Amino acid sequence: MRRTVQLLPAVLILAALGSAQRRGLDVEYRDTAGRLLGAALVDEGGWKKLSHITTQIGPRLSGSPQLERALQWIFESMNAEGLENVRLQPVKVPHWVRGSESARMLAPIDKALNMLGLGGSVGTTPQGVTAPVIVVRTFDELEAVGRAKVEGKIVLYDDVWTDYGGTSLYRGSGAERAARLGAVAALVRSTAGASLYTAHTGSQRDSDGAPKIPAAAITVEDAAWIRRLLESGQAVTVCLKMEAQTLPDADSANVMGEIVGRELPNEVVVLGGHIDSWDVGQGAHDDASGVISAWQALSLVKRLGLKPRRTLRAVGWTNEENGVRGGTAYRNEIAAQQKHVAAIEMDDGAERPLGFDFSLRDAGPESPQSLSAQRKLEEIVRLLDAIGVTRIVPGGGGTDIAPLKQDGTPTLGLFNLREHYFDWHHSDADTLDKIDPQYFRRCIAALAIMSYVLADMPGTLAD
Repeated sequence: MRRTVQLLPAVLILAALGSAQRRGLDVEYRDTAGRLLGAALVDEGGWKKLSHITTQIGPRLSGSPQLERALQWIFESMNAEGLENVRLQPVKVPHWVRGSESARMLAPIDKALNMLGLGGSVGTTPQGVTAPVIVVRTFDELEAVGRAKVEGKIVLYDDVWTDYGGTSLYRGSGAERAARLGAVAALVRSTAGASLYTAHTGSQRDSDGAPKIPAAAITVEDAAWIRRLLESGQAVTVCLKMEAQTLPDADSANVMGEIVGRELPNEVVVLGGHIDSWDVGQGAHDDASGVISAWQALSLVKRLGLKPRRTLRAVGWTNEENGVRGGTAYRNEIAAQQKHVAAIEMDDGAERPLGFDFSLRDAGPESPQSLSAQRKLEEIVRLLDAIGVTRIVPGGGGTDIAPLKQDGTPTLGLFNLREHYFDWHHSDADTLDKIDPQYFRRCIAALAIMSYVLADMPGTLAD
């Protein structure tokens, strides 16, 4: 008993000394973060880049000349800025072409329907597909209707919006499920939280063995209207015409530049977004904002003369929207040669940023490894408190960095309020005017500070 009492002060002293030896990352990087934050909040260069890619180049679907123009422009601009090891990593990408398309209600009222073909869909004959419409909300309802009532019809999925993951199921595999029951075409209510008569596109998938039928999205308003007509006892007939076709794979690339680490150049923190977009709107929120924010974060680090311990790399991944070929090629060819200690993706648009989600492979949120990583990340976001980026949430990352996650790289995603993101997502409304310049600058600041500290701190998230 006496010995325990004598030793207790020594234990407390040792604990205090150990605590003093490790300053929190929020203390260690306060001055550097202040410089990056100050530079980001008055930055004009990022907005000029975002304006150029959206206004002068526009939508950038895989296989399109616009995507290749964007890649070449970033490559040349990164070189002009003096970033290191600027390169275009060749990637073969799917090449789907929309062509001319239309949908028209013929009965009981003659009216054009605002529509967008779904990515990967087959086309129709020049005469189009004309057939009666049936409407269902769910796959269970489709199966309950059965082949006898589906065969020869156009199936309309009028699912009620809940969230993107749940509602997009019908866009992704609705055509395949309807085709197995003999449908001649599929329409889906646009995957959107709100609508001002705007159609939203996106990928749809075919399975081996299932017939391939044309598939398109119509507006929330038209889907609801058709449902009401059918519920009132009216028969609805629609003519769908689509020239969509899939061409042989096209040549494309990932584009990247970096600041080589001063001590550990073969350890990498990578940050970026996807350079491709759908072929409508300007691909502003999805995902020019992510690519430009990551690139500009790196530009600010360089401009301030900062050189982190590890290599800091910004990447514009290609083909996220309809293939994820860029993220896979990056993992297979580049990440295989270097140790990636963290990967960050911004692909939630550029509304008001709130924090970062993160994932560690094979480590549950309550595991010691995850809790240790979360504590470090919470210290880093204290440096971003002034701009409202305060949250660290387990789970997440990004589509392009998912292959890195599978290999054990800790992954993070910058997330934001997303109050209106899905109102514009994959539509003609995803344009530069929907982005608030100050929120965009906060995104740049968040990426710059998070990536720099992860690249410079003595240990890593996985330690």
